Amino acid sequence: MSPFRADHGGARVRPSPNHGERRGVAGPDMIVLHYTGMESGQGAEDWLCDPQSGVSSHYIVHEDGEVVQMVPEGARAWHAGKSFWRGETDINSRSVGIEIVNPGHFLGYPAFPDAQIEAVAALCRDVAVRHAVAAERVLAHSDVAPGRKIDPGEKFPWASLHAAGIGHLVDPVPDLPGPVLVPGDRGAAVAQVRRNLALYGYSIEIDDLFDEWTGIVVAAFQRHFRPDRVDGRADPATVATLNRLLDSLQPDAA
Repeated sequence: MSPFRADHGGARVRPSPNHGERRGVAGPDMIVLHYTGMESGQGAEDWLCDPQSGVSSHYIVHEDGEVVQMVPEGARAWHAGKSFWRGETDINSRSVGIEIVNPGHFLGYPAFPDAQIEAVAALCRDVAVRHAVAAERVLAHSDVAPGRKIDPGEKFPWASLHAAGIGHLVDPVPDLPGPVLVPGDRGAAVAQVRRNLALYGYSIEIDDLFDEWTGIVVAAFQRHFRPDRVDGRADPATVATLNRLLDSLQPDAA
């Protein structure tokens, strides 16, 4: 791929050949955040630019805050894979993908450095302003691909981004007494949880059975919005946090 001018000021450009044209949209209306899940940031950057890998993202943010752009925002990077959000299945065509250097759950999963998060916040803010990305459409890879992906994970500081004006978030509800919905449960309470997860955007059908998939989607929700307890069980505080999140949506988003 030929060199191009960076969309984000200060970004270093390293073109990746792994991209194509956006399909059916004029431009992106989502931001999807990932972690690299590899031993080193350089290795991840090289992989995203390797024509043999078949993957890419628009940006990678290193631990020291360096931002590298690999695909122009006008093009379709290959970062989300099989995914879904609010009825859409071609998330790659609708989104800007940002890889955040972190070895991930299977290689120690350290905390994200402050300099890195500050750079991610500035990048997200820039992308969101230029493309009018709604707050509730700044998402985790695990949100759009539950079970298949768990990044950027429960250690990612969504609250720091929200404090910088990025993303949709509410304070998680503290632990509450009451029944906990678990796999095998059935009834109106289960149907309501599934309905509310679907209303927010997750890939789940409305049914009154708490099946394996329900647990997977609940865990994805917890990983983003109630990270202190990621167990795939719909305890009262998880349910209340989901309700609070829906209530806080703007009317047009809801």
